[in-house]
Amino acid sequence: MTDLVASTPSLAMAATHPDPAFPRFHPRPALGWINDPNGVSYINGRYHVFFQFNPESARHHRIQWGHVSSPDLVHWDEHPVALRPQDGGPDEFGCWTGVVTDDDGVPTAAYSGVRADGGHSQVVISRGSADLVSWEQTGHVAATMPSDGLVTAVRDPFIFHFNSKRYAMQGAGLANGHAALLLYTVEDMSDWKFQGIWLTTENPVAATHTPAEIWECPQLVRVPSDGVISDGVPSDGADTWVMMFSLWLSGDDHEHANGVGHLIGSLAEDPSTGLPVFVPRSGGKSDLGRDFYAPQIVQLDSGSASEPRALLWGWANEGPGRDGRRGRSQDQIDAAGWAGVLTHPRFLSVENDALVVAPAPEVEAYRGSSAAGGAAGTVSLPPFAEAIVTGGLDGSAGEVRLVLASGAERQVVFAGPLSGGEELRIFVDASLVEVYRKGSVATTLRAYPALGEEWSLELPEGAAADIWELKLPE
Repeated sequence: MTDLVASTPSLAMAATHPDPAFPRFHPRPALGWINDPNGVSYINGRYHVFFQFNPESARHHRIQWGHVSSPDLVHWDEHPVALRPQDGGPDEFGCWTGVVTDDDGVPTAAYSGVRADGGHSQVVISRGSADLVSWEQTGHVAATMPSDGLVTAVRDPFIFHFNSKRYAMQGAGLANGHAALLLYTVEDMSDWKFQGIWLTTENPVAATHTPAEIWECPQLVRVPSDGVISDGVPSDGADTWVMMFSLWLSGDDHEHANGVGHLIGSLAEDPSTGLPVFVPRSGGKSDLGRDFYAPQIVQLDSGSASEPRALLWGWANEGPGRDGRRGRSQDQIDAAGWAGVLTHPRFLSVENDALVVAPAPEVEAYRGSSAAGGAAGTVSLPPFAEAIVTGGLDGSAGEVRLVLASGAERQVVFAGPLSGGEELRIFVDASLVEVYRKGSVATTLRAYPALGEEWSLELPEGAAADIWELKLPE
């Protein structure tokens, strides 16, 4: 049972935050820096989302693990810091990206620990209480830097299950410039066995869709699929797996121009080694916005082997402004005292061999009163809003624009095509914008309304919008 004495309602606190750019419907602490979602899990009837966290300032330094949890993806509680860097330990420079899993009834975190700035990452293990609020950090290392001289960087462990066996992988960079995945067998969570380099950007499908120097935050989950590979050709009945990476390039400083990419393929057991083999056949961008990085996915038990569920959170960072959008300077971020937002939870599926990303149905609970129904032309939005935009049934196409404006001054935050009958679902939460295109991936953006600026939608001919003001549920 969750320790409610040590918890506070995260979203209720957000409603009284002094910064008008602070999101109200995406849980995070009132102050401090956050980045990658970590340890996303569903254990003992609650969703748990940890995240990289610096409570001391709005800057990326001495990273800890913050923690929020929810019974329903709507009502969120904030808990005390879960993991902290240990002086003299394998994580004294930071508790970086990792996962939480149920290990024979014991919640267990496996994360990247680094001893010093510039040091190699190791997989560090920590055991938690049944409610995941208290954690014991002994500095146990389950996997060290591989001795393979080709591997020059390694980070971000992820655990997956296949054929009733537990495996893990880490993202890596190689001396030849390729990004790579490293594979481990994990019969014992305390002692991971390195099995070698598993996949690299030498694979032509990976080179096309997930180019990088290091694959960060690797994910691998089984997802619902319509059973079609492409152009109406049915699959052979094999499960559909999605592998997702954050595409790191040297020189990235929380900008990450390559963003996040994914591969879609199959997983099979090698008859000679018994190890899994992933064969990618397609891929693409996992989000079309410049403000999305380091997502983590949790595999949920749907109760049906034919309908596995995969639930994703991503990180939307603060920034100097991109693509004509006004951003925040570091001085402004320091003055605000906070940085970083996690997206809405998102469900993944595959249609016609392409990734489809949709907001979890539960977030509909944030809908308050109707602000407009069937509106056309230029439509005003509340500062916290959801809009469903539908293209005209006459088949005409045009462009939807989400605009911040005051008088003659305007900035276009989002612009995208809309075909006849097509649907966009748009969320505005202060400075965070999420746009979901039905049958496709999302677009995540940050924008900061200035005093006197208002949001509006500019719709093409024939399009209509239903708009709601967002409201915290009871």
